[in-house]
Amino acid sequence: MAMPTVWPAQRIAEFCHRWKVSELSLFGSALGDDFRPDSDIDLLFTFSPGAERSLLDLVNMEEELAQILGRKVDLVSRRAIERSHNWIRRKAILEGARRVYGS
Repeated sequence: MAMPTVWPAQRIAEFCHRWKVSELSLFGSALGDDFRPDSDIDLLFTFSPGAERSLLDLVNMEEELAQILGRKVDLVSRRAIERSHNWIRRKAILEGARRVYGS
């Protein structure tokens, strides 16, 4: 079962603006047939230039997104994926990601 098509675009845009996220993309099971009612949502993000966040900020961002989306969220930095030594994982995530917000 793929992720439901109802997407809270306005709330996601407000979230991204507030946290200075320039791009947010879905990846993983949320885009495929293996997405289940208990699946989390994997999100790839890019901060706007000059935005700096702490580890605690990232935890707060995940919690806020979980409230918006109604399920657990795994938030992953695009930069971390781009620097990954696991080229198979890197390629799968970057090529399969679907942008849901971009400013």
